Amino acid sequence: MNQAAPAIVADHLTKRYGDQVVVNDLSFSVPRGTIFGFLGPNGSGKSTTIKMLCGLVAPNGGRGSVDGHDVVREGDAVRASIGYMSQQFSLYTELTVEENMEFYGRAYGLSPQRRAQRRQDVIELTGIGPFAKRLAGQLSGGWKQRLALGCALLHEPNVMFLDEPTAGIDPVARRELWDLLFRLAERGVTMFVTTHYMDEAERCSSVGYIYSGDLIALGTLEQLRALPGVRPPGTVRYGVHTEDVMPAFSAARSLPYVTDTTIFGRDLHVVVSADVTPDRLRGDLVKSGCTILSVEQINPSLEDVFVALTRARSSAPAAA
Repeated sequence: MNQAAPAIVADHLTKRYGDQVVVNDLSFSVPRGTIFGFLGPNGSGKSTTIKMLCGLVAPNGGRGSVDGHDVVREGDAVRASIGYMSQQFSLYTELTVEENMEFYGRAYGLSPQRRAQRRQDVIELTGIGPFAKRLAGQLSGGWKQRLALGCALLHEPNVMFLDEPTAGIDPVARRELWDLLFRLAERGVTMFVTTHYMDEAERCSSVGYIYSGDLIALGTLEQLRALPGVRPPGTVRYGVHTEDVMPAFSAARSLPYVTDTTIFGRDLHVVVSADVTPDRLRGDLVKSGCTILSVEQINPSLEDVFVALTRARSSAPAAA
């Protein structure tokens, strides 16, 4: 296996169902040992892309490879070299943690000795040992996801596909699961992750954004921030920290020099004309009765990037 070759390659992948183009001319590559974030609205083509790359759905055009195996001609080899973790917990709730691992170890064709060793390795990696005898259905959401990840790793796949792995679990469990993903990437495992959490996407080595079947953005966070339309000419972006988020949001939207305003937690991200200073923006918001703690120039967040790209794409005229 050529370790310098990308772990995942999509080369003009296209999928149609009847007259509907679900994935359109998709091209990207993922280097080994990195975490690739794949984002997009529901129905944008993320799941279909994963199915094509896993050798489960044949493309209508283009080609793809995973771990050096062609996704059409070598589907069995692809599936043997990957792990898959779905959004919904799909293990056996009436089996214990250990029993689930034993079942999946057998399904992967591991020998008894290898199953025992890998079960111990995975328990150590995930920290799930204290719950080894507990029924999977009795685990909390975070521990269920750790178990699902552990079972997907039993056969030591080189590439992992994770479909919204942290959906529905608490923030602490989300962070702990991502710590596990970073540790796996350090060991050389390549991860293809879909998520709707922008803070998670910002942890990825690179990100692709698919919209209505088209890949409309691809790159690192810094590359995405530099895309046309994300930083409109003649504007500047400020972060406004305030105790009065909703009143400040309404007040900012009413100012004639403000072109865009978005709420981020207890802050606002406000795009204004380039000649507007932080002091002027703060002063105008204070005049409206809001308590403004600080105003400072900021870079676009990843959410800012995708909001800008989505708005531009959704407002573009349809092709004739």
